[in-house]
Amino acid sequence: MPTQITIPVDGPFSLSAAASFGFGPYTGRPHPDADVMRLAFVADDLDSYAGAVVRQDPDGALAVELHGDARCQVAVNQIKRILSVDADVTGWLAAGRADPVLGRIQGEYPGLRPVLFHSPYEAAAWAVLSQRRHRAQATALRRRLAEAAGATFELAGQIEHAFPLPDSLLGVASFPGIDEQRMARLHGVARAAIDGRLDVVGLRPMPADRALKWLQQISGLGPLYSRLVYLRSTGVTDGLALGEPLLAGCLRHFYGLAKTPDDETIVRLAEPWRPFRTWAGVLFRVAGDRAGVKVEQEQSGRRPASRQARLGA
Repeated sequence: MPTQITIPVDGPFSLSAAASFGFGPYTGRPHPDADVMRLAFVADDLDSYAGAVVRQDPDGALAVELHGDARCQVAVNQIKRILSVDADVTGWLAAGRADPVLGRIQGEYPGLRPVLFHSPYEAAAWAVLSQRRHRAQATALRRRLAEAAGATFELAGQIEHAFPLPDSLLGVASFPGIDEQRMARLHGVARAAIDGRLDVVGLRPMPADRALKWLQQISGLGPLYSRLVYLRSTGVTDGLALGEPLLAGCLRHFYGLAKTPDDETIVRLAEPWRPFRTWAGVLFRVAGDRAGVKVEQEQSGRRPASRQARLGA
């Protein structure tokens, strides 16, 4: 039988906005029942699975129906991190008051917080699967792999598949749509997870430069994808996605700048966002994506990231 849990939420939060948030293998299109969020994932202990049906009570708290064999507190802590409801938001609200441009975007997207990959392990696996592929193709491939080697949950009348445990992934010698080199990299991700190199407890407090270098030791995680894993799965709130053309283009648009800002300008603009530069960067990218902001190579002076690699797209 599922376990019923209530998770208090500090500050403005919209589960409906979270349910329609685009990231990784999700399409970013709102669901008809966007007041319900279904999660199926490998638990942080890397040895169990969790499934969850999440709804929001009128008082803002989250009502969670928890399934699977993961320990309850492990799963609850992970859900809080995935939905970014594990942080004191005092500084986030203060950042909006300190920067009127950010404050206006916060007001246009009330309660929108970053929705994270389930874990650094799953983010790293997604990075390998999605490289040089359209996101829809990578999403379909991930789903087939999860169906074949992961766990299946029925959550609020809908089937959801959790990605394979690292040990299970190592047991997949070959798979349609995954070439030999990509499979070797997926196995490398699984071994890194088992060895503790993708442990969120260790990664989250690391200084950004050290964390990125640490992640880049895993085959297939270059500068772009190591940043994706670090910023979009660990729950860090104050990382800044420098070198990301979409963020630069969005800041040009919303701040009315004459040209696309370079990294030095972005650091200066982002100073009032501390200690929530990660959240602010994601919010600007979401707002820019929904406003149809386009980033051309000649405008940004940088090589555009592939669509599926854009953090928070």
